[in-house]
Amino acid sequence: MRFSLWLPAALPWDDLHRLAADAERAGWSGLWLADHFMPNTPEPNAEPMGESLAQLAALAATVPRVRIGPLVAANTFRHPAVMAKTATQIDLISGGRFVLGLGAGWQVNEHAAYGLELGTTKERLAWFREACEVITSLRDNERTTFDGTHYRLRDAALSPAPAGRLPLLIGASGEKVMPRIVAQYADEWNCWSTPDVFAHKSAIMSAACEDRERDPASLHRSTQALVFLGDGGAEKAAEVRATRPAIGGTPDQLRETLAQYADAGVDEFILPTFGHRDPGEIAEFADRFLTEVAGTAS
Repeated sequence: MRFSLWLPAALPWDDLHRLAADAERAGWSGLWLADHFMPNTPEPNAEPMGESLAQLAALAATVPRVRIGPLVAANTFRHPAVMAKTATQIDLISGGRFVLGLGAGWQVNEHAAYGLELGTTKERLAWFREACEVITSLRDNERTTFDGTHYRLRDAALSPAPAGRLPLLIGASGEKVMPRIVAQYADEWNCWSTPDVFAHKSAIMSAACEDRERDPASLHRSTQALVFLGDGGAEKAAEVRATRPAIGGTPDQLRETLAQYADAGVDEFILPTFGHRDPGEIAEFADRFLTEVAGTAS
């Protein structure tokens, strides 16, 4: 199982870059950033929030080795053809290390503030399916013409081509529509989860792959949960779990939890750090998890 780090896009660039460079040297497998224009907090809401694709392009040029990507980019923010062009350029800058993480979009306040169409859940899922078809067609074919209900392309080419595969990661927790989209278009799938939740949802994704006569093992699977490390961590995680997947405890307890994730089929565990505001605290937390938990996990 790989271990990757989810850094806060709200950090000033110098702090974000320093943490990313340190993480690469420490041995993390990947670096992920959320794609939002503002925090999901009550008004007045003026806290800083970086633009993830610009940040990822800069990381692609300055931080070697690790995979990088948005977790996940909101489809409602950008036309999928524009998203494919931007992702391809970041991939070229990185030398083939970029993962295009994409989701249907959900955060109400940023859509209202920036004048972006959010649509209903049904509409967003329909737009998202079309977007996945647009992106993968541009990636996999010399030319794409597409006549959808929301997107239209005429003889469009993705040139220059990506340096690598440009894998499409779909962030999804839904169990009805999204599994079919994941099975048809995704190279990777991600969701927030505890081990039991992941095992349940992963089985649904595998069944959707089998329905399409696709080998379920071809789908790379990643997950994340808030982590509370130390004495009392298990109790804190249990409190938080009512609103967000969370795990916690001593290093020994967390290693047992990671073993449960591995048994459930997790290929990559992603450590969120955005509960920590100070860059020094983030660095210490990430280092403790990597050395005390992940580094000795079986």
